[in-house]
Amino acid sequence: MITVHKEGVFLRAGVPCSSAPVSPEEGRQETMAYRILQSHNTSGDPDQLKIRFDALISHDITYVGIIQQARASGMKAFPVPYALTNCHNSLCAVGGTINEDDHQFGLSAAKKYGGIYVPANQSVIHSYAREQMAGCGKMILGSDSHTRYGALGTMAVGEGGPELAKQLLCNTWDIPYPKVVLVYLTGVPKRGVGPHDVAIALVKATFASGFVNNCVLEFAGPGIASLPIDYRNGIDVMTTETTCLSSIWETDEVTEGFYKAHQRPEDYQPLHPGENAWYDKYIEIDLSAVEPMIALPFHPSNAWTIHEFLENAEEILTQVEQDAQKRYPKAHVKLTDKIHDGGVWADQGVIAGCAGGLFDNITEAADILRGGSTGNGTFTLDVYPTSVPVSLELTKIGATADLLETGAVIKPSFCGPCFGAGDVPANNGLSLRHTTRNFPNREGSKPAEGQFAGVCLMDARSIAATALNGGKITAATDVDYTPVHHDYHFAKSVYDRRLYYGFGKADPSVELVMGPNITDWPKMQPLAENLLVELAAVLRDEVTTTDELIPSGETSSYRSNPLRLAEFTLSRREPAYVGRAKAAAALEAQRLEGQAPETLKALLDKVGDGDALLKTTQFGSCVFANRPGDGSAREQAASCQKVLGGFANICYEFATKRYRSNCINWGILPFTLDQGTDFPYENGDCVFVPGIREAIASGREDIPAKVIRKNGDVADLLLHVRGLTADEKEIILDGCLMNYYAKRAE
Repeated sequence: MITVHKEGVFLRAGVPCSSAPVSPEEGRQETMAYRILQSHNTSGDPDQLKIRFDALISHDITYVGIIQQARASGMKAFPVPYALTNCHNSLCAVGGTINEDDHQFGLSAAKKYGGIYVPANQSVIHSYAREQMAGCGKMILGSDSHTRYGALGTMAVGEGGPELAKQLLCNTWDIPYPKVVLVYLTGVPKRGVGPHDVAIALVKATFASGFVNNCVLEFAGPGIASLPIDYRNGIDVMTTETTCLSSIWETDEVTEGFYKAHQRPEDYQPLHPGENAWYDKYIEIDLSAVEPMIALPFHPSNAWTIHEFLENAEEILTQVEQDAQKRYPKAHVKLTDKIHDGGVWADQGVIAGCAGGLFDNITEAADILRGGSTGNGTFTLDVYPTSVPVSLELTKIGATADLLETGAVIKPSFCGPCFGAGDVPANNGLSLRHTTRNFPNREGSKPAEGQFAGVCLMDARSIAATALNGGKITAATDVDYTPVHHDYHFAKSVYDRRLYYGFGKADPSVELVMGPNITDWPKMQPLAENLLVELAAVLRDEVTTTDELIPSGETSSYRSNPLRLAEFTLSRREPAYVGRAKAAAALEAQRLEGQAPETLKALLDKVGDGDALLKTTQFGSCVFANRPGDGSAREQAASCQKVLGGFANICYEFATKRYRSNCINWGILPFTLDQGTDFPYENGDCVFVPGIREAIASGREDIPAKVIRKNGDVADLLLHVRGLTADEKEIILDGCLMNYYAKRAE
């Protein structure tokens, strides 16, 4: 089904080969990725990229904070098209007027600075970008991790808000030239196998080993021709879950048809690797061998074929129960109860968002269910079309009626089921979702409080087959149906009647509409001569997700208020973290006021002259995790730590570039340890880093530190801060990105 190859490979005459009449250095210049990246590189150095993007996009969890950062840093107008979508509005009463206040802020910002405003329920973020912003050879930066439009010939990247703020200030996205991995597709998918099946299989094959971490995936091969554009988009959006950096696909007449259908034929151009293109490694996917897949909690890589799962359900679900119990002792999980009456039974099916709510997914689900019934028991099926134009076309061809007649519920365009703000299952419920993630809490449950629900990722086709059987988990290949092809007709008029198109029309006279929850960022201090941090959270899981660092769901209601949002930091993973971080921040506030907290002096006395060090040593909190940052691009995972007085992360490796970048942009030191270094330290132990300011300023990457244990023992520790750019050094020294820009505007 999927084979990974660690060795490099040439692509000659469209076929992977071990040799070619050119060197790998020459061959790498023949990849699509190289050509697009270099066409957007402003550095003049092909190995050290400074990228300016063609367009930007954010949703309503992030755009307020981004615009507030850019505004505080001197922005006067959006320099490139910037779309503000409103697909993460929580629809919860918990926030009072907060959600719509943010939307009014967004509309006023679009008018003031010249942006594009997409009202709530018109489109999810990535569908709008595909429909209206993508273009062959372009690059788009989004503040959501699933910013992926490679199947449309567009290299797209999901990063935290500060990276978008940099672009709004006409600065660049700076990275070393990445490795490029060939994904070579052959064969034709069998009936009943959808894009999520291929994507889940790809994530399973690559995630755990970090095989494509921070690489660009370049899709080529004869298998592409068999895939409709929605199928390609459905695979592509899930490449984020491999932890790759971006993606790009060969284009063809199918891609061209997409742009023609969306009334933008000028945005198409053929893209293919050049002869003898060279790749750092490669992946082979035989599409004809892919089977319907299911990803069990708590990660898309925790995957089996549906048939394997059903044959071993007792063992697999027991493993999930044990994992849940270890993570969340208060949760009483019993998913093995779902095994009865000759099968495994789910409680809910959801087809939604940028991955599931696509036109072809929903029409084929309708083909499977037509004339049938979802049943009148516990099981429910909810379908969220990805945009209003898609909803309109589904209505015109009768697919909406077909689904409604079966008992399915059609809902508006909304990302809620992807992040826990829509269709939260009942306690101990099992939900099947064609969405992007199934992390803990991602469906909205609160296992740390004893509320647990599990999400399994499945393709829309198998979800429909399961619905046809009343919730009995069923592979779509096991039901008899005939897929009916429908040409897609895009109705741009529905956008023209609702959206605000303001690019190039900035009006400085417009006043921003600031609801009572929209607040400015608190003042951040520059990095001091020395640093002392207390471990406020020690997380020893193999990987720590951004959903654990700052939960999704109802917390998004406070997205525009940094102080209130910070109260949720690590709340579902380490509930005591906020209190510990606040206590450390209170001591630092006293120090800055010229007081001499005895607690700090006693600690510093362990490593030198406490009285003298108090004047030059910054004190705050620190998070240790083995490999933090998998998952969402939302910057709040880092900014909330900084708002609470966090100054450092310590880890063996950052799971993603975007989380490390978020830390740097918020002035959080991205310390790493050598693999194999023992780190037996616990909450309350402190790490003293003398001369940290000079070390960062001079570019020293190996930084000696001292650990001060709660029992008074002191131990040596070697930390690393590797690969900082000149700008990143200055951002850390200044305390955060906003300080960096404010300093230079003086």
